[in-house]
Amino acid sequence: MFITFFNELKSAGLPVTLREYLDLMEAMEKDLASRRVDHFYYLSRAALVKDERNLDKFDRVFGRVFKGLETAEEALAAEIPVEWLAKLAEKYLTEEEKKQIAAMGGLDKLLETLRQRLAEQKGRHQGGSKWIGTAGTSPFGAFGYNPEGVRIGQDGNRNFRALKVWDRREFKDLDDAVELGTRNIKIALRRLRKFARTGAPEELDLDETIRDTAHKGYLDIHMRPERHNAVKVLLFFDVGGSMDWHVKATEELFSAARAEFKHMEYFYFHNCLYERVWKENRRRWQETTPTWEVLHKYPHDYKVIFVGDASMSPYEITAPGGSVEHFNDEPGAVWLERVTRTYPACVWLNPVPEDQWDYTHSIRMIRQLMGARMYPLTLEGLDRAMRELVR
Repeated sequence: MFITFFNELKSAGLPVTLREYLDLMEAMEKDLASRRVDHFYYLSRAALVKDERNLDKFDRVFGRVFKGLETAEEALAAEIPVEWLAKLAEKYLTEEEKKQIAAMGGLDKLLETLRQRLAEQKGRHQGGSKWIGTAGTSPFGAFGYNPEGVRIGQDGNRNFRALKVWDRREFKDLDDAVELGTRNIKIALRRLRKFARTGAPEELDLDETIRDTAHKGYLDIHMRPERHNAVKVLLFFDVGGSMDWHVKATEELFSAARAEFKHMEYFYFHNCLYERVWKENRRRWQETTPTWEVLHKYPHDYKVIFVGDASMSPYEITAPGGSVEHFNDEPGAVWLERVTRTYPACVWLNPVPEDQWDYTHSIRMIRQLMGARMYPLTLEGLDRAMRELVR
């Protein structure tokens, strides 16, 4: 059974190793899972999953091997310890419910009958009172009615009478392509971490304190600066127009970046970068910062991230006066080239789905100006962008 689980994880693309599998087996020999499905779930997940992005794949494999019964053929190959299911079900039953079940043969009898049905049934069944199927009165299946049974393959409650929900998943999915959340963004941004100790010595240096105290024979306290992420980040956010559709994802990225980086500066622009940027959108006509000043103020070791959909008229990129809001003396392409020359570590995050980029001429142009360093604003795309910045 456990060999099957390990092989299924490998087949699903999870980077599990034989050493991790042996560690799990050692934990099982010591009875750390207490013969309970939920305990075994957390134990195996802790032993075998090293990256949160693989949790969804792990849940799917776990459900298929130990809990999920999408088809009778799959169920025949699953060796599920009945005592585990019984112990898990018992904790949800009141004493009165247990007596009612016992009067009809008991939960053990119900589970044993289910195993017999799995061994005998060869295909899908609709209706009826015996086989595992749908829309019938059998104790096993979905979308039917039985005063007490095992619900299999149904995505929600209907009559609230099932004694066991066989394939219910209680774990939140995580996926590379899901809409970004602040927590997921923080995980991806951590690839840019480069810690250093700077500033006033305000943190106890326990190792040095112990070492010198033991050496000198009296208490000798040592302090050290707090450890901070030393990476410096410069963010440019496109705002207004078509970017209004992507405000939520942009805000989440901004919030996560502020929490992750001590040295972070940000500026706004519209559509394409020109000679001026700003900090407050409500005062963007009165209080602006010359782009030349930004390039001279922040040194070349800053990591630069543009965030925008790159969707605009091509003239805004290639022609003087092409901006939709003012007359720009130099094309936007000139300013983007200056930025990429000044900051070797520079990427563009685009909230438009990657498979749609080729449909917009301006996106192709911006991507070319960025040296193909444009990435989708998904968790997987953000991870690729961070890998580019740490090269």
